[in-house]
Amino acid sequence: MSDEIRTERPSPEAMRQALANYVAAVHGAYLDAAALLPLAERARLPLITADHLTVVAVGTSYLHVVGTVESLPAPAGQEVELAGSMEDISWTLRFVDPVVLPAVGLLDERDGPRQDDVRRVLGIRTNLYHLAVAPGGGLDAHHAQHAGTGLAHSHAAAARDFEAIRAHAKGREALVDDMAGAHVAGLRYAQACLAALIAPYNDELIALTNNAIPDTDAIRRALLNAVRPSRSGTVMS
Repeated sequence: MSDEIRTERPSPEAMRQALANYVAAVHGAYLDAAALLPLAERARLPLITADHLTVVAVGTSYLHVVGTVESLPAPAGQEVELAGSMEDISWTLRFVDPVVLPAVGLLDERDGPRQDDVRRVLGIRTNLYHLAVAPGGGLDAHHAQHAGTGLAHSHAAAARDFEAIRAHAKGREALVDDMAGAHVAGLRYAQACLAALIAPYNDELIALTNNAIPDTDAIRRALLNAVRPSRSGTVMS
């Protein structure tokens, strides 16, 4: 006679609360990292400048957490949302699964998270962040701390780079401003196209912007190198 070990699955309410706690912890870590920055730099961080965030939690093979400034319609049917706020960040957390949106259940993520497809199914065009948690990855405080801190550092580094690019790209400031806006909105291909317009004759940028999936961090760094004067005093674009 064998003993059976039964484990109870958390209730939907408990799972939603765990996710709400995770999102709050990510935002808290973001604010903690931002507090170490100069005041003006901190004020320019996207999550702080946003009037209100919509955070969508999508259950596929992965758990997707998407932060956007776009608004969603009021919940209907089985849809659930929770409100949250912390210092300079306020948000509404919406939960989506195949019951709420059947198209989510058709995504094939055997080869990894399909973040672009998740946002397409949701109808979200822009995002301030998109976290994908692998099955079994957990929603613990350590993961949230790492995600929030990394996000703040990434946003701060990008803001500094764009300020430097703008200072060196005389006559092309409007293009740089548009590229910075595209970065905040999470528009990869727009960033690549604008970088090519700002420094059209740079071989490294040409190679990077022709990639099927642009590496926007690499493109931004290459653009900064392209417009920054070399030691000889010439601009390398």
